[in-house]
Amino acid sequence: MLFVDVFSCGALMLCCAWLCAALQVSHGQQLMDDPAVTEHTPPSASTVSHHAPHSAPCFVDDIFAALREGVESDGELTNRSLSQFGICTESDSSSVLLQLAKETNKNQGNGLEVLHPGGGVRGVKDETGTLVLTFDLSLSPLLKVNPVLLLAFESPLTGRNLDITFTSQSLHPSTQSVCISGETQYIVLTGKATQGNVQQTWMISVETKTPDMNQILKDILIGGKPGSNTSVTPLLLFSVERGSDTRHTHASSHTSFFCELKRFLRDVLPQDHSASPPLQLDSLQSLPPLTLDLSSSETLLAGLINSSSPTIFSFTGCCSMFQTHDGELALSPALLEEVKRRLEQTVVQIMEVIMEEEVGHRAAERLGRLRDLSAFPKTEPAAGGSQYRAFLLLKALQTVAGAYEVQRGLRATRAGPNNPARGNLCGLRSLTVSLEKRVVGPNTANINNCHGSCAFPMVNTNNHAVLLSFHIESENADERAPCCVPVAYDALEVVDLNEHGTYLSIKPDMVAKECGCR
Repeated sequence: MLFVDVFSCGALMLCCAWLCAALQVSHGQQLMDDPAVTEHTPPSASTVSHHAPHSAPCFVDDIFAALREGVESDGELTNRSLSQFGICTESDSSSVLLQLAKETNKNQGNGLEVLHPGGGVRGVKDETGTLVLTFDLSLSPLLKVNPVLLLAFESPLTGRNLDITFTSQSLHPSTQSVCISGETQYIVLTGKATQGNVQQTWMISVETKTPDMNQILKDILIGGKPGSNTSVTPLLLFSVERGSDTRHTHASSHTSFFCELKRFLRDVLPQDHSASPPLQLDSLQSLPPLTLDLSSSETLLAGLINSSSPTIFSFTGCCSMFQTHDGELALSPALLEEVKRRLEQTVVQIMEVIMEEEVGHRAAERLGRLRDLSAFPKTEPAAGGSQYRAFLLLKALQTVAGAYEVQRGLRATRAGPNNPARGNLCGLRSLTVSLEKRVVGPNTANINNCHGSCAFPMVNTNNHAVLLSFHIESENADERAPCCVPVAYDALEVVDLNEHGTYLSIKPDMVAKECGCR
């Protein structure tokens, strides 16, 4: 009985927060807003420089995931992996890629070290007109080990296939071939270990086997065409034994969890392929943010678990993957057991969705990895970090389950004998909008909308709409007729993650859940 009261108090607390914000707005105080600030520096005509996007959360973790998933059950590379990493048939780079993939699978990438060249990559043409990629490397003991140079694109390439040759004294062998296709997102090259502690500048000449394709090559590597947003980021990967004299640069288990969550939500939820611009979350009205940490009250956490509102997970643009705050929660034993129980139930429900909707085996594998990353210790009390990840995984899975429940409800309505859509009566219809890129997931939101006729018999109406309709039928056509509009909404919960902590902001009146004639 006490636990039920906690949940009731939690729901009441959220409602009170919404009411307080509404009262503030009614007295002229706007809801909180945090506009994003962006910078743009135009490149010069002679030299094009691209700053690495590795400050974006999940940039390196996505690479590790691509390596981890590039090996089949028989230990061989998948055909997709060969295309994704630009490996030519019978290329020596395939053995290098396979070794990286096995290293990543063996210890979740903990045997790999990453070195980020400073200042991004610069593209120039030498006296012969050959494109030369240049980037600087700071002093690091890692450079004493043979590196693998990975050139990473922000998204898979599109366009014509290209056979490319890379030549440099910093590579071993000094000339290497790469085959680019529409699925290529990374290029793998083997580098040469250095002798001595000196700052290095790598200069790599890049040519195509077909000279008339050089302009396309430039467009791909450095975005040489006006309006192009293609850029390449160099990373050096090193296979290093534990305990060696190196500085480890791995993301925390929290970052791995959120990056895996991003990939899972991308796989399991339908994607929005419309041409509409993405919705900026900061442009929406929001209640004052609540902090999710060790100080979070039991009533707040219980209310969030019991909430039916969909949840969006977002990284702010200010922080990198190595600055993300390691979150913790302190759940009471009763609330902890409730989280465990609901999480087990929801996982079973999502696995059924994955099978029924034919989402694919990758989503099931990612869900299993998420459960491992948020697992509670078996012999010791659940650590604060485990509670934090399990709590947010539950919120994410509740959002997935809710999305498919709405989808199935709409399908059942369309197929039913009394379907309002068949008579064009006012009713709820699905409407999906895309969200900004910095969102971990879901990257779409189904906000629904209301469509249909409000002729008699009107659906879910009120006295004003009835009188208005009679008035218009009495040949007073100058008035607006009753319209099919949303009359009830759900909020949208946004979990924002940055270097300072985890914050929950509530966007009220976001998702239409009921229609009526007004």
